[in-house]
Amino acid sequence: MGSSDQVRIGLIGAGNIGNVHLQEFGKLEHDCKITAITDAYLPLAEQRAKQYGIETVAPSPEALIARSDIDAVIIGVPNKYHAPLAVQALESGKHVLLEKPMGLDSAAAKDIVRAQRRTGKTLMVAHQMRWDWLPLQVKAQIERGELGHIYTAKTGWYRRKGIPGWGTWFTQHAESGGGPLIDIGVHMLDLAFHLMGEPKPISVYGSTYAEFGPRKKGIGGWGKPDWNGTYDVEDLATAIIKMDNGASLTLEVSWAVHMNTDSNPFVHLMGSEGGVYLSGNEGKFLMERFDQPIDVPLTTPNDDEGARVRLSRHFLECVREGKTPWTSAETGLRSNLIIDAIYESSRTGGEVKLDWSL
Repeated sequence: MGSSDQVRIGLIGAGNIGNVHLQEFGKLEHDCKITAITDAYLPLAEQRAKQYGIETVAPSPEALIARSDIDAVIIGVPNKYHAPLAVQALESGKHVLLEKPMGLDSAAAKDIVRAQRRTGKTLMVAHQMRWDWLPLQVKAQIERGELGHIYTAKTGWYRRKGIPGWGTWFTQHAESGGGPLIDIGVHMLDLAFHLMGEPKPISVYGSTYAEFGPRKKGIGGWGKPDWNGTYDVEDLATAIIKMDNGASLTLEVSWAVHMNTDSNPFVHLMGSEGGVYLSGNEGKFLMERFDQPIDVPLTTPNDDEGARVRLSRHFLECVREGKTPWTSAETGLRSNLIIDAIYESSRTGGEVKLDWSL
C-alpha cells in the first residue's frame, strides 16, 4: 500500500467510463491515489493525466499492470479485453475493479473466476445500481422480512431510440458480446438478483430481435457512430429465468423500440407479504394493511452522495480488509451464464440449462 494506507490504483481506459472512475475515486483521495493511467489512444491518457494530476502514463496495459507501485487496477475498456486484462492483473498480484459485463461471454467469465480463486485477490464488478439509494433502502427492508418470500420479479430497461456508437465496438458482436442485453440488461440482472436474495438460476428461455440497428434506425446520443462499421447484435431482448428455489425473473431490455417509455430502468418485486416498484430515482413499497392496499413512496434525497462513490468506497474496503465484494466474480459469472443462455435460447427456440461447472 501507499502512504497512510492509500490504495494505489492504475486505470486502464481513459474514455467516458474511465473519466467517471477518475471523478469518483477522486472524492476518496484520503483512501486512494490513482498513480498511473493508460489507453489505446495515449494522447487521451496524457490529457487525463494532466487534468487529474496523475504521475505516470503507461505505454500499454501490460506495462501498467507490471508496475510495482500499484496495488489495484481499474479496467474500463471494450468487453473483448476484460478477461485477458483481468486475469493478467490478478496473476500479477493486483486487485481488480472491472467494468461490466465481467466477460465477453461465460467462457471468459469462468477464466476470471478461476484466476481470482487461484490468486485470492479482490475482483469486483462495477455494477453501480446496487449502490443507488433506493435499492439500499429496499434491501434493508427485504432483509427485515417486510416482503416475505419474493417468488417472482420483473426487470428491464427500455430505450426508445438509444443505440450507442453505431458501427463501433458497441454494435459488433466480436468486440462487445452482444447488444442491449449485455450492455444494460446485465445491470438489471445484477440488481434484480441482489434484491431477490441471490437465488441460483438454473434455466432460461429467451428471444432477441434486431429490427432497428441493421437499418441504421434507433440511433442514440451515446458514442460517435462509424457508418463504415457493422451492426450484428440485437436491439431488444426478452427472457424468463427460473431459479432453484422456484422463483422466476422476467427480463426485457431494448436499445430501440416503438414504445411509450420514460427510459428509466425498473424492477418489480412480488413477495408474499409485500411488493416493491423501482423506476429511476423513485419507487414505492406496496402492501396491505387492514385489508386495504397501501403504497409507501420512496424518493432519492437531493443530497445523496451517489452510487458510484459508494461503489468505489466498497472496493477500497474490500482491498484493505480482504472482504468479498457484493459484486464478486461469481455474480459476474452468473450474469454471463444467463446472457449466453438467452442468446442460445433465441437461436434454438428452446429452454437452456445453465452450466455452472468450472
